[in-house]
Amino acid sequence: MAEALTERQQQVLDFIQAYQREHGVAPVLREIQKHFGFASPFAVQRHVDALTEKGALHRLAGKARGLLHPGHHPGHTPLLSIPLYGVIPAGLPSANEQEPERTISVDSATLGLRADANLFALRVRGDSMIGANIVENDVVFLTPREPRPQDIVAALIDGESTLKRFLVQRGRAFLRAENPRYPDLLPVTELTIQGVMVGLLRTGTS
Repeated sequence: MAEALTERQQQVLDFIQAYQREHGVAPVLREIQKHFGFASPFAVQRHVDALTEKGALHRLAGKARGLLHPGHHPGHTPLLSIPLYGVIPAGLPSANEQEPERTISVDSATLGLRADANLFALRVRGDSMIGANIVENDVVFLTPREPRPQDIVAALIDGESTLKRFLVQRGRAFLRAENPRYPDLLPVTELTIQGVMVGLLRTGTS
């Protein structure tokens, strides 16, 4: 039976797990130190060592972000290589052409998806989705599928791209922001859903 954690050890473990879910990687020691206000990295190291000894954490040798919680084992969870296709406005629609930037590697367990999932990523610009906790410079992961009402989608509306919530009213589909400053968007001629959001990576830049 695993040894019980102290209250502070549980708090550190919870923070590491939450950070990894949000960012796709584990925090480094100084990020844990800053979050809890520890006086030195040594205090963090003691907690991490205790969590490792109790089996609550695993460590990848030589990796600054090598802390893994149980169920997140290296080699057991395939990495998804997700193409990042530039910027999508979370504001008013834009006709800007999107250019591929790079690929992002995320393990499939982080997003709760199969290893063969078809995904792409877009960087967010604007503040129209702040009510859904999607902010400037976040990276959203999307999969091409038919949307359901209330899904957050990347959409092409009358030839212009945007990130919004997909809604249907009286049989008519439209898009809604998560910020009251922005109006609903009703297509004049065309509404094409390019992808449904399945995950988010906070980059920490703005």
